[in-house]
Amino acid sequence: MRRCEAPLVIGPWNYPYQLALAPIVAAMAAGCTVVLKPSELTVHSSGLLAELLGKAFDPAYLSVVSGGVAETTELLEQRFDMIFFTGSVPVGKIVYQAAAKHLTPVVLELGGKSPVIIGPDADLEISVKRLVWAKFLNGGQTCIAPDYVCVHASIADEFIAKVKHEIESAAYSVDDDSLVQIVNRRNTERLVNLIDPNKVVLGGKWNVDDRVIEPTVMVGVTWNDKVMQEEIFGPLLPIMTYTDIDELIREIKARPKPLSLYLFTRDEDLKEKIIGEISFGGGCINEAVMHIANGHLPFGGVGDSGIGSYHGEQGFKSFSHFKSVLDKQLVSDPDVKYTPHTTEKLSMLRQITAA
Repeated sequence: MRRCEAPLVIGPWNYPYQLALAPIVAAMAAGCTVVLKPSELTVHSSGLLAELLGKAFDPAYLSVVSGGVAETTELLEQRFDMIFFTGSVPVGKIVYQAAAKHLTPVVLELGGKSPVIIGPDADLEISVKRLVWAKFLNGGQTCIAPDYVCVHASIADEFIAKVKHEIESAAYSVDDDSLVQIVNRRNTERLVNLIDPNKVVLGGKWNVDDRVIEPTVMVGVTWNDKVMQEEIFGPLLPIMTYTDIDELIREIKARPKPLSLYLFTRDEDLKEKIIGEISFGGGCINEAVMHIANGHLPFGGVGDSGIGSYHGEQGFKSFSHFKSVLDKQLVSDPDVKYTPHTTEKLSMLRQITAA
């Protein structure tokens, strides 16, 4: 089988430029040649990316492979030095299984249901504004988007009212061009199927043909609801309430480890408790999504939400191997390390190790 002296980078559809170019830059910084497979779901964006990169780089240095599942499958059968994949958990498992056949190292940037915890002392004016922006950015089609909210019961009514007001002030509508489109019809229908009309307090309108869904807020949601069984990846915001933080932590920990977690509170003890007891890839306190903007912070998941990390210096490390080499002077070695092993040599070794 042909050996490819390069990493394979498989890009996603939701940010087709940024999430393809960022790992490529890291790979180039580490001295690698690169093979890029952009997403087939964003035909025009991926086509333009391939055209621009083809003009800018020799294909022996950076090669772009277009196509769909068949082409990706063929690529995964080749032997690469590394595979970098950004996308869903189910596809990430396929990539991981293919890499395992050649013992190829991987970085898997996946997703998951990233929780938001609203403490009873949260500043709701600031918290809601930041949360609503982060949730509905790109129509909710962001791997680190807040997936669901757990708000303390003592402030739940006020929180929900402020969320509704913040969304309404943006004047989103399915009847104009104010909404980001869902990537395709299949995902639009999937999201519509997650909406429980009996729990909707805001939004809930959609147009499958135009692939748009209003920002939709659902309350009275439980862990057993359909919307809580998979990563949403769209403009739906389920809200649950809690009173016992330890019980909430147990519920979150009983599920796959999330890519991100967001906590809104002034309570230093609560901050320490959440960070110390819940495993997640990364996150924010009193903010959401913006940790990805700091190039000094490694970005990556844990468990089901991913393997490995990149960004900044960590990206260089992920695409390179820190090679340890001993270059020894050509002088005579002490005889003590060579055979035959004698009592005298053993005594000398004991003296050396004890020193």
